[in-house]
Amino acid sequence: MRHCSVQVRGLLTREELDRYNGLMEVGGFLEEQKRYDLAHHVQQEIDILILPAIERLKEKGRERDRENLRYMIDNGLLDEED
Repeated sequence: MRHCSVQVRGLLTREELDRYNGLMEVGGFLEEQKRYDLAHHVQQEIDILILPAIERLKEKGRERDRENLRYMIDNGLLDEED
């Protein structure tokens, strides 16, 4: 099973995190039993589950970029036209 990044995991809601941990446990068990065919389906569910957290992470990055740009403009490091 592939874990998502710590950054993404940190942005999961409590409900999403509980579901993520449960799915990882089931997927790990299936891999131990060499049931990779079923573990694949669990991994797909995990990939879908973490999509909202990935979007939240992207939005945090965009917000940081906007704040950096505003700082640079406010401190004369960049013209508003740039």
